[in-house]
Amino acid sequence: MSVRSFGNPLASFLYRFGQTGNRASIPYTYTAPQGLTATGGVISDYLDGSTYYRAHVFTSSGAFDVTAPGTFGDTVEYLVVAGGGGGGGWGPTTPGSGPGGGGAGALHYRESQPVSVQTYPIVVGAGGAGGTGSDNSGSDGIDSTAFSLTSTGGGGGGANPSPQIAMDGGSGGGSGSNGGPVGTGSGDSGHPGATDVSSPPNGWGNDGGTAAGGPKYGGGGGGGARAVGADGSTGGGGNGGAGASYTIHYGPTNPQTYAGGGGGGSFTSGASESSGGAGGGGAGSGGPPGNGTPGTYSTGGGGGGSWLPGAGVVAIGGNGGSGIVVVRYQIAQLTATQKATGGAISYYNGYTIHTFTTSGSFDTLSGWTATNVEYVVIGGGGSGGGGPTDNPAGGGAGAYVTGTTPLGAHPISRSIQVGAGGVRSNGTQSYFGPIIAPGGGKGGPNGTAGYPGGSGGGGGYSGYAGGPATGSPFPGTIGASPANGWGHAGATSNGTAPRYAAGGGGGAGGAGDSTTTTAYGGLGMQLPTTFRDPASSVGHPGPTSPTFTGADTSGKYWFAGGGGGGFDGSGGIPIAAGGGPGGPYAGAGPAGDGYYPSPDPVAVGVPAKANSGSGGGGNSGPISTIAPAGAGGSGIVLIAYPS
Repeated sequence: MSVRSFGNPLASFLYRFGQTGNRASIPYTYTAPQGLTATGGVISDYLDGSTYYRAHVFTSSGAFDVTAPGTFGDTVEYLVVAGGGGGGGWGPTTPGSGPGGGGAGALHYRESQPVSVQTYPIVVGAGGAGGTGSDNSGSDGIDSTAFSLTSTGGGGGGANPSPQIAMDGGSGGGSGSNGGPVGTGSGDSGHPGATDVSSPPNGWGNDGGTAAGGPKYGGGGGGGARAVGADGSTGGGGNGGAGASYTIHYGPTNPQTYAGGGGGGSFTSGASESSGGAGGGGAGSGGPPGNGTPGTYSTGGGGGGSWLPGAGVVAIGGNGGSGIVVVRYQIAQLTATQKATGGAISYYNGYTIHTFTTSGSFDTLSGWTATNVEYVVIGGGGSGGGGPTDNPAGGGAGAYVTGTTPLGAHPISRSIQVGAGGVRSNGTQSYFGPIIAPGGGKGGPNGTAGYPGGSGGGGGYSGYAGGPATGSPFPGTIGASPANGWGHAGATSNGTAPRYAAGGGGGAGGAGDSTTTTAYGGLGMQLPTTFRDPASSVGHPGPTSPTFTGADTSGKYWFAGGGGGGFDGSGGIPIAAGGGPGGPYAGAGPAGDGYYPSPDPVAVGVPAKANSGSGGGGNSGPISTIAPAGAGGSGIVLIAYPS
């Protein structure tokens, strides 16, 4: 901030808050002691009674960097949730009971934890992949780590036939082998159900449910942080175990629930669809099209089990939701009148910034005279192409829409949707009231053109066109976008030896590429200067020598890059980067690393980062089994106005 008379940014904001003429009547008190000086994650500042807290929210890996001690005490609270397990799938083999739901990642919540001046690495675990035709059980979620604590990923849901049993994890996966063993939770059971309950040393977690004896009975639900997964029955799969609720993210007025188990799948068409546990668990399928629902990103929820349509047909379990880490500490004592609510609220350079990493609403309060706000709205990224084919393409980025808008008379309320990243599909649109950013296009599988979207998905091998963009080409200077946002087409695939590359997905800042040596995704976009708070790690790494006018050289604050296209290649050739040459940038997913000739690796496409709006990477081949393409990254909405 330009004024630092109190030694920290919040103090400068509060000083101007009370001194500015048209706000002098707004009461506040501020005590001179200040909290820690720290950076990392998306910053969320909020009141809890008369205490002001700062939360650092990590939806992807990074670092919590303490640079100066605080006089409120050098302690923090933190929530650490691992990635959820994938739901069980169904391959073309003998029928049996429905697949199980994935278990939630273990949930740890600790209070009064001492910290010192140092850098604390933060690892946010990805969700496990849903079971596919050649690997029926879902994969375990990935561990999250922070402050020397490891939170165990959720167990994958089981499937048929045996021995594709449920996996152990932070919470266990539901069984799917005709009543076979359930996945055991490494976390402790017995959560009392209240909000903000401190965790035991092992964290909170529960066992999965049992599949009913077959044939044609439902799979067990995955365990959640607060409850065990329900058993399957003749009526369908068991519901996922409930997660647990905490206020550390947004404060006491907006508690969030984490670590719900995935619902079990069914066998019989028309069975009831099981529900995922509260806290991001994905629903289990009860009929066509048969795939389980993914767990919600940034919750650690388990993926739902698939429906068993019969011999010779493949159904895929839902991917587990990625984990989350939240760190908070006291920064001030005050009483103030807010101008608006919604999202994670922070203050930088004279502006109040609302950052939405999940859907909600932006609500202004009466007495506010401002009429314009600045915004960035980014749709969810498209997934890469995937399947048992040669070289599926990279996914396109969600549209990047930015500018200013009048709000009208206060109070007003505008709905916020943060679009989900595509899972074998286009991304979902994000919106801020009437301002809409379409999701990115899915990358094309082999012999298929890329799908249209905010930015288009790349064309699948060989010689197929990239998907068109609904956004307009970026002119090179960071500033307000047209109403349809910035976006570029995916690249046409290349059929020339030695790479036989599929097309890279389009990005907000540039088109994808496909040549004989690479298939990188299109460049992303850096945030406008209003939102580049050095204390926050909102956004993802990008180029340090960008060609855009108005961009800085920090290598931070980048979004909406295209996913890398799949390819054949000989050893020693770098994989196709997401988000432009030299990447991965902007949180976009690189392609899987394939080579030719056989033996063929299962070269899984890399998913884009949560809240990046970037495209996922295509898998590489040729591949004889199904290798999932990378999922697209969820979108984001940011709103700012003068403090």
